[in-house]
Amino acid sequence: MKLAVVVPVLNEAAALRPRLLALAPLRARGVWVVVVDGGSTDSTCAVAQPLADTVLSAPRGRASQMNAGAVAASRAGADVLLFLHADTQLPPDADRLIETALSAGAAWGRFDVRIDGAHPLLPMVAAFMNGRSRLSGIATGDQALFVRRRVFESLGGFAPLPLMEDIELSARLKRCSPPACVAERATTAGRRWDQHGLWRTVVLMWRLRAAYAAGADPHALALRYGYTPRAPAAVAVVAKAPVPGLAKTRLIPLLGAAGAARAQRAFALQTLATVRAASTGPLTLWCAPDTRHRFFRALRERHGVVCSPQPPGDLGQRMAAAMAAHFAAHPHMPWLVVGTDCPALTPAHLQQAADALQTHDAVVVPAEDGGYVLLGLRSPLACVFERIDWSTERVLAQTLERLHEAGASCTELPTLWDVDEPADWLRLQAHRSRSGT
Repeated sequence: MKLAVVVPVLNEAAALRPRLLALAPLRARGVWVVVVDGGSTDSTCAVAQPLADTVLSAPRGRASQMNAGAVAASRAGADVLLFLHADTQLPPDADRLIETALSAGAAWGRFDVRIDGAHPLLPMVAAFMNGRSRLSGIATGDQALFVRRRVFESLGGFAPLPLMEDIELSARLKRCSPPACVAERATTAGRRWDQHGLWRTVVLMWRLRAAYAAGADPHALALRYGYTPRAPAAVAVVAKAPVPGLAKTRLIPLLGAAGAARAQRAFALQTLATVRAASTGPLTLWCAPDTRHRFFRALRERHGVVCSPQPPGDLGQRMAAAMAAHFAAHPHMPWLVVGTDCPALTPAHLQQAADALQTHDAVVVPAEDGGYVLLGLRSPLACVFERIDWSTERVLAQTLERLHEAGASCTELPTLWDVDEPADWLRLQAHRSRSGT
């Protein structure tokens, strides 16, 4: 078993060094330590650099940072992933304990927890957390959740939530197997209980968990928890089912019908992973011709992706319907729409687009072929989908004309390229070859 420990950090320079030093015995036994920074403004990265095997940056938010760390760990050959909060310390033989726990057939697990703080009742709080976890099969981030890499990847990783991402993943992991509950304890800092008061913190967490279980918006709950949010934006992904002969048809002369369908499937999965890593807001996959294809069913049932069928009509009518559905449900949340044809799209692009909608009515990421990779709107503007010559080099220009006619302010982000033609596919392969991905 090759274990990788993924540590998401943000402005942890003051306390990070001893936490990473405690992982040195594990590293000496071959455990890979990945530190993922979410945009620290202190010396966090400098502290981490000599004490970890990999230090990388990712969009802020534990979910997006841990997903990015999982990708790096996968490339390093990890079989098992352990997600460790920066204020939590593992038992010294954590790698051996995990191997023993998983050898019985579990797909995932977590440690019991001890809370290191000043209040005399913190041991009672920890005991309650451990008991509740054993009864419910749900783990929190403080308990150092670990999971087989292939299982984690099959479930699509952490959902793009600013809070409760560990609870949400645990609920999906339970469908694979009950958790392996390791009795040896990880030690987590009790600073939140000490700073905000034990009973106040306990009651707040009970209320937040109850509200989440009742269906409350995790983004609203994160604000109550004290989370400073990034600019929010819901994301609609428009995708075709990977059906041979119907998907990526312009690639068929090069790849064959089955190969083009496999490419469509890979592009869709990559786009969904990108959106989840960006963690800007709710994700909806708009499926064509409908949601019944087994690919979409798997995304919905195993990955928790919200799937909706695309309505009849041309591309503009379908995107207009998706836009209307979003703003009917979330009238004050900006909206982004993307296809699945742009492997160059990154979480940073989505976050920059969400940021742009704080000050502009619209944002676009142009495509080299005259279309666009992403369109974002702060409020419903159906005109941007009307009188457009879809699948031509005039799409972007005509869209900008519609925005100008509506008096809407718009900003453009850097141009990207998508994969439609055989030449685009060859360009993608050359790019991957150069970058080693």
